[in-house]
Amino acid sequence: MTKAETEGQNENQRGDEYGETITDATAESQDEALAVVQRLLTERGIRSHRHNTISLGLYGSHLDLPTWPNRPDSRTWMKRHPPELAVIGPQGWRDATVTVGSRSGCYLVSIRNGPDLQAVGQEQPEKVVDLILAARGT
Repeated sequence: MTKAETEGQNENQRGDEYGETITDATAESQDEALAVVQRLLTERGIRSHRHNTISLGLYGSHLDLPTWPNRPDSRTWMKRHPPELAVIGPQGWRDATVTVGSRSGCYLVSIRNGPDLQAVGQEQPEKVVDLILAARGT
């Protein structure tokens, strides 16, 4: 097992794809990496969509309660989640999902009805495409 595969499995065990929040800079670099894979898929006639998830929240104080001078009346929060690339099959179903590991930077490929999560080194976006093509039988 390669170092990228080991790191990819560790990241998957922590549940990074769904629960982790990341910085704007990390989201941007991961989105750029996914754009490379998306371009390669498009060249082969495969549809895919990049998804970026941002959670926004607003907390406000009640108007009838006194406010403190050093405390703002409302607070907001924003959380960025790792972007993902959804690969769409001919039937319109999601055939695969590709994310980027936040610590390792490797591509994490999850294929519908396929083997466990597969890690591919960040310098090998073509291999991600090959995995998806092999799973689709094309």
